Amino acid sequence: MSGPSHPSAARSSRPAPLGALVLGGCCPCGRPGSSPCGTCAATARAAAPGATPPGLDLLLVGRAYAGITREVVARVKYRNERAAVDWLLEPLVTAIGAHGVAADDLTVTWAPTTDARRRARGFDHGAVLAAALARSIGRGSRSTLRRLDARPQTGRDRAARIAGPRFVARRAVRGPVLLVDDVVTTGSTVAGAARALRAAGASAVIGACLARAGDAGVRAAGHGPIRHDSERSPQGALR
Repeated sequence: MSGPSHPSAARSSRPAPLGALVLGGCCPCGRPGSSPCGTCAATARAAAPGATPPGLDLLLVGRAYAGITREVVARVKYRNERAAVDWLLEPLVTAIGAHGVAADDLTVTWAPTTDARRRARGFDHGAVLAAALARSIGRGSRSTLRRLDARPQTGRDRAARIAGPRFVARRAVRGPVLLVDDVVTTGSTVAGAARALRAAGASAVIGACLARAGDAGVRAAGHGPIRHDSERSPQGALR
């Protein structure tokens, strides 16, 4: 599987104005203004169909984890750049409406990252995404899960990913739950979170993920490896 080639900010020959960088109004290609710009946004691909992970009643996925989508997801996740969050969520908001998911009594929550990553970054990107998606459907988001595993999924081999992280509910849960996560690969993260939510009383669990990835899709995304927080260049660009 191959995706469109897309120049990252680190490789762009056109530097963005300082104001655009400070305000976050800059596409990863270096063009100031909306993020992503119209040209780059047009290269984004819809997610391929995939199986619904165990424990979920429905899985909604926005786009394929490739090209510009992969780049902007990484910028939210590792650098807390929020300029493109609404763009990332657009297909999920559309899918929620298309599937007739009723917002009434819907709890919006997320699969939390590890404690170590939250402390290192100063935020949990899942909480950021859940809050934005909740606002878009007229709800609030709520922290309902605690992650028991210290190791993140990123960088683990497929066998370790399939085993997945473990979660426990912080409190009782009632009614249907919209579970937000960034990228679904094997589905083990949302499956583990769904098990914990059902054990706490959720009547239904709907997964909402920004993008779907496969091992081949990640390798062919049109970018080099996305490095973690401690591996950024001095300029802050992803290398």
